[in-house]
Amino acid sequence: MPDSSPSPDSADQPTPASIDLQAIRVRIDAIDEQLIRLLNERGDLVLEVAEVKKKAGLDIYVPGREEALLRKLCQINTAQHGKLTEKAIRSIFREIMSAALALEDSLKIAYLGPAGSWTHQVAVHKFGNSVEYIAEAAIEGAFARVAAREVDYAVLPIEHSAEGAVHHTLDHLVDAQLQIYAQILWKVETVVMAQDDDTPLTAIYGHPQMLAPCRPWLSQRFPGVKLVESASSSLAATHAETEVGTAAVGTPLGAELHALKVVAASPREFSSRARFIILGRRSGDPSGNDNTMLMVHANDKVGALLEVLKVFASRNVNVRQIENRPVSDDPSGTQARFFLEISGHHEDSTLQEAIADLEKQGAKVKVLGSYPAPRWIEER
Repeated sequence: MPDSSPSPDSADQPTPASIDLQAIRVRIDAIDEQLIRLLNERGDLVLEVAEVKKKAGLDIYVPGREEALLRKLCQINTAQHGKLTEKAIRSIFREIMSAALALEDSLKIAYLGPAGSWTHQVAVHKFGNSVEYIAEAAIEGAFARVAAREVDYAVLPIEHSAEGAVHHTLDHLVDAQLQIYAQILWKVETVVMAQDDDTPLTAIYGHPQMLAPCRPWLSQRFPGVKLVESASSSLAATHAETEVGTAAVGTPLGAELHALKVVAASPREFSSRARFIILGRRSGDPSGNDNTMLMVHANDKVGALLEVLKVFASRNVNVRQIENRPVSDDPSGTQARFFLEISGHHEDSTLQEAIADLEKQGAKVKVLGSYPAPRWIEER
């Protein structure tokens, strides 16, 4: 009877599936080699751009150019019926741009800390992983670093859909010789982080601003678990890191920094939105679709705000948002301070005429920055 047992080396014989897989991998390797070559060619061109910018005294980071390029790349992807999503295209090229910024200059970005905060998460998402980040414990510290040219820009919160305006940022803009260079719209989706997902939880720590919008879904997802306020998200994560049976609410980046496991993420219906500014030493250049933040200081009287709004309405200028703040050096309480976000760039003739009219009426006007109108809600 013939021996039907496999030969000693039959287990090493390639199967049709393994042959097909190897052929595909060879093609992928060839494409990767081309990508590396093209990225290095792009890097050479970036260095040429850097030289031109330095000679002309131009900014290295240009938010209007960045957004226009990302939109164009997404349109190319759509035209080619690409399988990558717009989010994926933006994420890939953000890191390519980050590497380019690092080639052009050693870009330094301050952010409102501590490490792992939402502002840190937003800054890394916007500028990528190739630039240098510096945490600041207070908003005034970030302003001071930009003013002293210790950093190129600072990323700071200015509004949260659940908590309202971040008044410290607005108030510092009034007195600083700095301006809003760009804005970021961010979709806030909070995560719960713990040592593991097997140990029953007794407490979840979090900064009050993070806990507030999360309470409804946390109560549903973790019934009976105590919600404990912490002075910072970093301290909350430290509790989860060191105390068995506890967790923290925070960012995916915070979980990475503290070596914690993400055990839950806020459902989409509980997500909120926040706005952040990129603080610079001047406004962004006109991009064709801009917003401007103004501070208008006027007499506090009946119809004061209406008079201000009429100036813009008569010129068909959209006032997108209004905030009012007390005037700290006005003990008599006879002054009003309004923050207006309006459509257009402060260099536009229409806006310049409106500002001149307000000043003729006795109002004091300060341009806090013009910046490209955000067209994309950023998310991790």
